[in-house]
Amino acid sequence: MRYRSYVLSIISILFFFSLSAQTPQELKAWLPAIPGWEINEEIEVFDPDNLFDRINGAAPLFIENNFQEMTSAEYKKGSDYITLQIYRHASPEDAFGMYASERSAELAHYPIGGEAQGDPTSLFFFAGHIYVKMWATSQENVEAVLHQIGTGLAGRIDPKAAYPAILQHFPAEGKQPYSEAYITSNYIGHEFLKQIYLAKYEREGKAFQLFVIDGNSADGAKDILTKYFTFARQPLEFAEGALVIKDRYNGDIPAIWKGCYIVAAYSENGEAIAGVEELLKSVAKKL
Repeated sequence: MRYRSYVLSIISILFFFSLSAQTPQELKAWLPAIPGWEINEEIEVFDPDNLFDRINGAAPLFIENNFQEMTSAEYKKGSDYITLQIYRHASPEDAFGMYASERSAELAHYPIGGEAQGDPTSLFFFAGHIYVKMWATSQENVEAVLHQIGTGLAGRIDPKAAYPAILQHFPAEGKQPYSEAYITSNYIGHEFLKQIYLAKYEREGKAFQLFVIDGNSADGAKDILTKYFTFARQPLEFAEGALVIKDRYNGDIPAIWKGCYIVAAYSENGEAIAGVEELLKSVAKKL
């Protein structure tokens, strides 16, 4: 029985890995056939060591978001091209975080993958561990084709792609549209504030950010708070529940420590936000 359980565990791990491996050749094979368009047989593959060769100044942000590999592919129709840059990241959170960091107020949003944005000649979306960027050389009649490609590829990568689960617990009231993000490190200037799930809010004309840190364990959350309280020169005699961190650079940070989670708010102008404690409690209750 023990041997059988061991074998089943190994099979489960291999099955999960096969779903998430997504090699360049797999990704190319997943590109949907589009009538009238031909998929170029050749692909290019880039890693953290040579990504600078393709995207130069943008590479550091991708690497900060735990980029692992980029597959460049093309569709061709006569003299028209559609170029895809398919970025594989270490986790779905990292892929979402990279997508969110490149959101633009000038682009429209679409329900492709976990979320997409674009215009008539470009499309960008995330799904699973993957962030995809697409551009067309033609200025006419390509928007529907971009959406066909995006929908087909996203469905193969992760048909249930969505925002990270923690962000789905954030209340809708007062939340700024398309403001959700995931920050890998150095949030509000602190290296120890990592893996931040956040959204921007506005209440009574005051802007602030609601954020959650998953410390992975109660000890992990305590370690983060210990570093923060040490920076703030506050006593380290804190316990789970409501806290206020006196950040001399960012103002008071109201927070709730609950198990492995830290739920907190950062006022962008250093102002006190009426009722923010109840907002923190509502999120902490769902975690």
